[in-house]
Amino acid sequence: MAETNYTAVVTATGEGRNGGRAASSDGLLDVTLAIPKEFGGNGGATNPEQLLAAGWASCFLGAVKITAARKKVALQDPAVVAEVTLHHDAGDYHLSAVLRLELSGVDQSTAEELGAGAHRICPYSKALDIPVTIEATVA
Repeated sequence: MAETNYTAVVTATGEGRNGGRAASSDGLLDVTLAIPKEFGGNGGATNPEQLLAAGWASCFLGAVKITAARKKVALQDPAVVAEVTLHHDAGDYHLSAVLRLELSGVDQSTAEELGAGAHRICPYSKALDIPVTIEATVA
């Protein structure tokens, strides 16, 4: 089987996260960036943590669907809420994350297995060496 590759190309300009801009080479992504008010900035625009959370939540949901298909588990309206937190300690910055998997139509044990399985195959989960908590809830 042939390997499939895709490379996203995004350029950040200006002041970066503090009033800069990030735009993709295909023109589909073009956002102004701002430091969140909660972190001492002006807010009013997206920030790198939101962009990471959006990408990770989307990718993780795909990984959940793959994991469920492999286990022959039918999913009903699955959702993933990604919380990416930027920490600032003694002049150093780091990230942590919580991935909240929301499912219905399965029991709690199955939901937790799907979350763990998705975390093992999700490219974002594999790429990011940060503290991550996976929480699965069943409605």
